[in-house]
Parts: sequence; C-alpha cells; structure tokens
Amino acid sequence: MSNRTYKPRRGRVTPRQAAALDIRDGLLIELGRTTLSLTDEWPGLPVILEIGFGTGAATAVMAGDQPQFGLLAVDVHTPGIGDLLHRVRTIGLTNVRVMEADALEVLRTMIPERSLAGIRTYFPDPWPKARHHKRRLVTAEHASLIGSRTTSGGTWDLATDWAPYADQMIDVLNKHPMWEGGAVDRPSDRPVTRYEQTALDQGREVTDLRYFRTIR
Repeated sequence: MSNRTYKPRRGRVTPRQAAALDIRDGLLIELGRTTLSLTDEWPGLPVILEIGFGTGAATAVMAGDQPQFGLLAVDVHTPGIGDLLHRVRTIGLTNVRVMEADALEVLRTMIPERSLAGIRTYFPDPWPKARHHKRRLVTAEHASLIGSRTTSGGTWDLATDWAPYADQMIDVLNKHPMWEGGAVDRPSDRPVTRYEQTALDQGREVTDLRYFRTIR
C-alpha cells in the first residue's frame, strides 16, 4: 500500500457546500476504474491537472483567466470541493471539472498516458518531520507517474513555502530523466491565496518551480 501524501482533515460541510455537492450537472467526476476521456470532457482544449486546491479561490480565478485550457481540479477535502463547485457555477465557468479523490490514484487509473498539457501543485503538504518525508508528493516514483501522463513539453508548476521541501523538489526533478527546469520568478498569473499570504506574513519565502516534460 502506498504512503498517503496528504493529511486527512475533518471539516464541517456548510449548507452551501452540501448543496453544491448534491447538484448532478457533470462538473463533479467520480473516481472510477475506467479511463477518463479528456477529449469528451474538454473538446479541443489541452488539459491541466491541479493537485490540491484548498478552497478553490485561486483555481477559479486561473480557470477564468485561461479559458483556452481545460482544468481537472482534484482534492481530498470535502468542504473545499463544495467551495470550488459553488465558485465554478457562480462564475459560469465551463472549462473546470472537479474530483474528490487522491490525485495519484486518479493518475494511475483514469488519466491516459501522455495526455496532460500541464500539472499544477501549489503548496503540497511539506511533511516536515524526517520520518514522514516518504509521504511527500514530489518523489522520483511520483515524478515518473506524473511524467508518464504528461505530453512532451508539458509543464509541471510547483510552489512551496517550506525551503527544505523546495530543495528536495529541485533535487528530485533535476535528477529525473523525464523533467528539466528549475526555480522561476513567481508567475504573475498565480493568485496569492490566504495560505500563501499567511506564510509571507510569517516570514517564509515562497519558491516557485517550473519543469518541462522532456521530449523522450
């Protein structure tokens, strides 16, 4: 059994979130054992997978600013799923689909090989204790899985406010044959989330990374 890369959290689901989760309009996709047809869900659009999105505030802004991309947003925490669904419907976005699932399981079972144009992983759990480092999302094994589902030249954008994790991300991805890239200036199209602002207020520096899927 693989190590869980996230901490289970119990959060109260508000009536608004519950109502958003109950609507059956195709925006919420269930985890299954069959391959997801990206071309059916997003005809003519390259698709980006976002792994973890919190409340979905930044996700909705980026999706609205980039209608030329389809976005599959995956998270494990029910209240945030409800929040994002509510935001998507309120704004009227048509390029977003949402899943409540472990993104690694989605990648393994539902995403075709070499099909994603990009991946976004903003502020994944740093698992700061040494004995928990094996639970981090960015490992050589996971980089191989994500790379196998990404088109040649596709991007993997990451951000973290935990310097030791940034160092590990760079070490893992610089050594990996499927990825090339490194640290970049903060992208202007990535909104500052409440979590990020708290980190900045507490004096933690945010590292942004961009890696490209090698053409192999």
